[in-house]
Amino acid sequence: MSGYDVIIVGAGNAAFCAALAAREKNVSVLVLERAPEDLSGGNSRFTAGAMRFAYDGVDDIRSLCPDLSEEQIAITDFGFYTTDQFYDDMFRITRFRTDPDLCERLVMGSRDTLGWMVQKGIRFMPIYGRQAFKVDGRFKFWGGLTLETWGGGPGLVDRQVQLAGRAGIEIRYGARVRELLFDGHKVTGVRVQKDGEFHNIKAGAVVVASGGFESNAEWRTRYLGPGWEMARVRGTAYNTGDGIRMAMDVGASPCGNWSGCHAVGWDYNAPEFGDLAVGDGFQKHSYPFGVMVNATGRRFVDEGADFRNYTYAKYGRVILEQPDQFAWQVFDQKVTHLLRDEYRIKQASKVSAPTLEQLADKMDGVDKAGFVAEMERYNRAVNTAVAFDPNVKDGRHTKGLEVPKSNWANTIDDGPFEAYHITCGITFTFGGLRIDPHTSQVISDDQAPIPGLYAAGELVGGLFYFNYPGGTGLVSGAVFGRQAGINAAE
Repeated sequence: MSGYDVIIVGAGNAAFCAALAAREKNVSVLVLERAPEDLSGGNSRFTAGAMRFAYDGVDDIRSLCPDLSEEQIAITDFGFYTTDQFYDDMFRITRFRTDPDLCERLVMGSRDTLGWMVQKGIRFMPIYGRQAFKVDGRFKFWGGLTLETWGGGPGLVDRQVQLAGRAGIEIRYGARVRELLFDGHKVTGVRVQKDGEFHNIKAGAVVVASGGFESNAEWRTRYLGPGWEMARVRGTAYNTGDGIRMAMDVGASPCGNWSGCHAVGWDYNAPEFGDLAVGDGFQKHSYPFGVMVNATGRRFVDEGADFRNYTYAKYGRVILEQPDQFAWQVFDQKVTHLLRDEYRIKQASKVSAPTLEQLADKMDGVDKAGFVAEMERYNRAVNTAVAFDPNVKDGRHTKGLEVPKSNWANTIDDGPFEAYHITCGITFTFGGLRIDPHTSQVISDDQAPIPGLYAAGELVGGLFYFNYPGGTGLVSGAVFGRQAGINAAE
């Protein structure tokens, strides 16, 4: 039975942060990835790479983006995103349910952890286009999201694999960890299935960082509720809850919002699981500038309730609850230039027409009369006296509607019109394992630390409830992954 000082289960961002941090302590590290190499990287590979972190101004951005030119700085208002703002967003978005100790560790460790990633060789860049619109010749960042990794999620994972190789970290692909070795007191290793054979591998400590259970249709229906088997999975097909199940088998305490998840508007014709060739291009996140209607032709959410960063992760559930689990997003020519790049991929389920009546004829499953009447009501209700500004919550709203639109409300009357067919795409589940906020050690259902067992990433419960501030997942994985690696090594 071979052995290592630290074994990491999973090969996404949280796992590699754990592996790189552990290796800094000069211990032997083995990464075990269930997926084959060409499909590896977990959900991290499917993300756009956005990172939410607290910063005080342009100097913090400079330190994380040494490639930023003076010309870019001159035309950009990076603003700031303080720790207080990060706290406020986390508590507001989760309806004050987020675990305060986990949240504090996340917020206070966010800036330092990105600095550590830069030191390791990860590169960041401003999210121009998706998080800043150019108004009067100047970009202004909004919604607490400013930086992303070079190359998005695929670039992040590829770079982490490269750094792991340089650091002498061994990675085995197609190696599914089936159970934790446990002597009744301490986790002593893992049992791995590879190429049809089982092997036991000893370890001084194990870090589980293998994602949530969003790719397990049976668990989704059991914990999230009826209908969730109908959702598409945005990311990897390999996040079926193995890490959570294994840890609970040795007494780990389940924690967090087990009936909650991150779920978004996703192309109606997207495949069952994510497609790496398309990445996150199936998402459709420019809805604040248009309207969403269901099969009856009626609007059902306030598309302008907040910046999309603070609503997109909960609206997937609302879409799934609509008749036949779909919606259409509708835009006119006043805003089509603002639509994100994902609206221009060749796989987009799009229809267009010169009039709303003709558009309705092409919107599969929608009641035409209901839609046309809804658009007439909506257009009459828009308060055009307020100026439209995509960079701020502009207060341009509707009046007198049962379902209001609070910001960015434009009349939809400038054809040709475009509509995009969407359903629910689940990203990751919120329920998971209880950990010590300061060490990432897994806590048992007797409320005691389990020696030798640590956790990081999407399978950590207690951070997110009901909703999610965009860009927090990768930072959470990095903060708690780095912490897990350090403590597992020690």
